[in-house]
Amino acid sequence: MLEVLWIALAYVLGSVPWGLVVARTFCGLDPRESGSRNTGATNVARLCGFKWGVVTLLCDVLKGAAPVWLAFRINASPVFVSVVALACVLGHVFSCFMKFRGGKAVATSIGVFLPLAFWQLLAASVLCLLVIWRSGFVSLGSLTLVTALPVALSVSGQWTWLPLALGVWAVVVWKHRENIARLRAGTEKSWQKSKSQCEASCAPQGGGQDEK
Repeated sequence: MLEVLWIALAYVLGSVPWGLVVARTFCGLDPRESGSRNTGATNVARLCGFKWGVVTLLCDVLKGAAPVWLAFRINASPVFVSVVALACVLGHVFSCFMKFRGGKAVATSIGVFLPLAFWQLLAASVLCLLVIWRSGFVSLGSLTLVTALPVALSVSGQWTWLPLALGVWAVVVWKHRENIARLRAGTEKSWQKSKSQCEASCAPQGGGQDEK
């Protein structure tokens, strides 16, 4: 019974839309109405500034890492821990606080693997950052991360968490299906271009100063 309750709680914790909370509380904005209309850290950073994007990122990572870390203390079974981890990710994607809509689950996916496969996650994250740096596309970096993680787990012989990594890969790729279509069509906006366009559209009509 405790295991079932913890899975349900993991889903609820994963559902907390920290991007919406941060943007509304500190910027007076609804990220669902501006920029990419996503509640993730990238859109919050575009709308509210880098600092609040980092805060959102940390909160989304933590809501994945904490339930998984505590799940080990309840039952160390890989099946139970994997279900808890997937519940966190699905909570972020299908948030019970946002009519079962949500973000793209990249930060929460990073969180769930922090206590499970730190070094493999680190390698995939470095590759993700390199791709973003070279291409300017956050979406491409995110897809690189979730694709590289199962490969890193396989190469290092960490088969225990491979099914979870493949499940997360499927969820994240599905959530990025529109980004993938734009990348193929060459119409995906880079981080810098999206940021400058957002700053222009978010500026007050008559003020001439950036909105803080």
